[in-house]
Amino acid sequence: MKEPTPILQGRAHEGDLELSADVLVVGSGAAGAVAAKILAEAGRSVIVAEEGGYVPPEEYARFRPTEAMRRMYRDGGTTTALGVGDTPFMSVLAGRTVGGSSVLTGGVVFRIPEHILYHWSTDLGLEEMAPERLEEAYRSVEEESHVETVPVEMQSQSTVLFAEGAKRRGFSLKPMQRNTRGCRGSSRCNFGCPHRAKMSVDVTYLEKARRMGTQVIADCRIERIEIRGGKAVGARGRLLRADGSRAGRVRVHARKVVVAGSALSTPILLQRSGVGRWSKAVGRNLSLHPGARVTALFDRDVSAWKGALQSAYSDDFEREGITLNSVFAPVNVLAATLPGSGAEFARYTSRMRNLAAFGVMVHDAGGGRVWRLPGGDALITYRMARKDKAKLVKGIRILAETFFLAGAREVFL
Repeated sequence: MKEPTPILQGRAHEGDLELSADVLVVGSGAAGAVAAKILAEAGRSVIVAEEGGYVPPEEYARFRPTEAMRRMYRDGGTTTALGVGDTPFMSVLAGRTVGGSSVLTGGVVFRIPEHILYHWSTDLGLEEMAPERLEEAYRSVEEESHVETVPVEMQSQSTVLFAEGAKRRGFSLKPMQRNTRGCRGSSRCNFGCPHRAKMSVDVTYLEKARRMGTQVIADCRIERIEIRGGKAVGARGRLLRADGSRAGRVRVHARKVVVAGSALSTPILLQRSGVGRWSKAVGRNLSLHPGARVTALFDRDVSAWKGALQSAYSDDFEREGITLNSVFAPVNVLAATLPGSGAEFARYTSRMRNLAAFGVMVHDAGGGRVWRLPGGDALITYRMARKDKAKLVKGIRILAETFFLAGAREVFL
């Protein structure tokens, strides 16, 4: 098998850089990597520009959670959407590395709910989004990413207990679908899989694109798309040093430009490039599907870190815009969310083995906005719709009641 094209790391490159290709893809996450592979298969020369650094799977497999956040998350994991009105601040976790956020998710893969597709295809007139029109694409992604059902034996005791409470409350859990191969249940998905079992795009789509000649440039911030005669003809930007400071200049000549820099970064690049001025829509209507977690304290040993990070979910409340998801976090991350200080905090952290957790997320109305600040940085604001607040509160109540029915002594909202 052909060796993949080496990744050019901007932090190690001296001087400026000027390259040409048929297509420039900005962003190496789930969208950019898929686009790059498809274009490479079609015989196009492709350059993928990624703002984040390159961390090989064998390296991030050894990271502590804090190191993964520092090296691979945007803003070191501190990206925040500022709440407008009585909306709380919201943590927005986003990847900034080759492979994007796919390297740092729980690996959960959902097909779009059919009632959502019905709305898109019927009410909005997007006929190509009808379920039957997407079947081939679904199957392609599921095969390429090795999407599989999490076996029951991979469920943590936290999930098993929640399932018992759910049965008593009158709803059920379904096994999760994830893009994994050989998962050992280390509950570390959000920080780079320690066993290289997650089939994120850096080891699937992007790897195959590189074997077909695609050039990936890490530490490369594209700052402006070059437009002539109403058409994109390339882009300009800067290489970045390891500390994030700007180094050499970058110029890429391309017949086409695919912008896949996430919902947080794409609007800023488009605004810098003068795209969308007439509509004033760029950066508006950001959807974040707000989520929350309820942690429960049991008298028994749960050791919830033993098992898949996310293994089961419930769509019983989906028509209300509420989805329940199993979730747990490494104990040093979870500890930071526990209540109290001093002796009270120590009482809870000394009982980490007795903690269980489950999450809820809501289908929101898109109340977010990405603003371009002077200097080019982004500011994210979010105003949660009244109906979405009600959904979230109801979801939290369902989680708490379910844990009590499972025998929890206390719950932390």
